[in-house]
Amino acid sequence: MIKGLGGLGGLGDMGKMMKAAQEMQGKMAALQEELNTITVTGESGAGLVKATATAKGTLTSLNIDPSIFSADDKEVVEDLILAAIKDVQARAAERTKDEMGKLAESMGLPRDMNLPGM
Repeated sequence: MIKGLGGLGGLGDMGKMMKAAQEMQGKMAALQEELNTITVTGESGAGLVKATATAKGTLTSLNIDPSIFSADDKEVVEDLILAAIKDVQARAAERTKDEMGKLAESMGLPRDMNLPGM
């Protein structure tokens, strides 16, 4: 017997670690796909401009209330659009962080652990 290996116990633990790593990789891939289907909405101007995006941050739609269209208010409208997009991006990032925390907890890890690939 080789000193320090403790028989095959060390290799068995390595096998468990590899299996756990593969399981984690599979769960991460599934979460990545799920993040493409989760949508979040951001808004500005008390809902006059709404932006929708996936949890991964891909903008999917923009809804602008027609009451804000006026040539005199062009800069205001542009600001509202940018604010709505920034809001939805922040919400998407927060949703991704929340989903990652759930995944980490389900694997017995700390919720705030920074998982690779995200």
